[in-house]
Amino acid sequence: MNTSTAVRGSLTSRRVAAAVVACSATVVALTACTDERSGTTSGTATASQATSSSVRGDGRVETVASGLDAPWSIAFHGDTALVSERDSGRILELSGDGTPRTIGTVDGVRHESEGGLLGLAVNDDYLYAYFTTAAENRLERFRLTGTPGELGLGPAETILKGLPRAGHHNGGRIAFGPDGMLYVTVGDAGDPEKAQDRSSLSGKILRLTPTGAVPDDNPFTGSPVYSYGHRNPQGLAWADDGTMYASEFGQDTWDELNVIAAGKNYGWPTVEGIAGDPRFVDPVQQWSPADASPSGITIADGSLWIANLRGQRLREVPLSNPATAVEYLVDEYGRLRDAVRAPDGALWVLTNNTDGRGDPGPDDDRILRIDPR
Repeated sequence: MNTSTAVRGSLTSRRVAAAVVACSATVVALTACTDERSGTTSGTATASQATSSSVRGDGRVETVASGLDAPWSIAFHGDTALVSERDSGRILELSGDGTPRTIGTVDGVRHESEGGLLGLAVNDDYLYAYFTTAAENRLERFRLTGTPGELGLGPAETILKGLPRAGHHNGGRIAFGPDGMLYVTVGDAGDPEKAQDRSSLSGKILRLTPTGAVPDDNPFTGSPVYSYGHRNPQGLAWADDGTMYASEFGQDTWDELNVIAAGKNYGWPTVEGIAGDPRFVDPVQQWSPADASPSGITIADGSLWIANLRGQRLREVPLSNPATAVEYLVDEYGRLRDAVRAPDGALWVLTNNTDGRGDPGPDDDRILRIDPR
């Protein structure tokens, strides 16, 4: 079985010396990995783990904004950052000094456990939002009105409704790909078998036009399903060559980083992690849930950057060698929900300590800025 190798080398060599300090890798054997999310124990496996600490007090890891309430996603409208708050249903714009201002509240948001206002994306002056209601998960878009500092939301337009909801595994990440299409991650909503049912939208990554139609070149005629066999995917990103990546929460054994291809089956719930089963696509990297719970991802400076919740770390995966990783900010800022590339090339990392599962500090939640160059 292939296993991932977590490497911590010189940060100067990765041009991230402005953000963090790295050390040598440590390889350990996992002979009974317990996942606190389920209370179950996995079988014997081998994995690689590493720890690191960030540079402090030199201004290189900067706080862009603080005092946010259970934030979930960041999207940029030009140079202006927009942030979703899961519980309140508010969408905030950040001023140049990081001061948040509410531009609107999404009607019908129902916060329950992991549900609420989740992913945001911006395309052609429209803001897209994925959120949980009392009956379903749905995707709406709003025309952005006004100018930065005075932005507002036009009337809601439903793009997709009827997505399964649950207290857990709602997915919720949305992003526009290089093809101009809208990609949507949908969790299995607590019904694992639906992830293998192509007639269900549970446990899938969907592909839509910006208005919510099914593209003619989708892999399954008339269906928004792009890939299937997912448990709870929460990150989407594309490399310059068009390669699509997704992060995914596992259950008892492995969290995953996958390369997504049209029409492929990623195995859940038949397999979890690297299985070597020709029916399914294996992840390019996997981690113990205690070290990961990977959520938002982005690509910057030749690497994929992954925000991790339970693992409380920022993980860098070089695109030139995606079976390896470097870890930063370990246990420094708590749970990390999202990582995005800002218009100036910096990384913005969203903490998530006020979501009911973290241990918030006096300034939480925050957006951190790191220059990866």
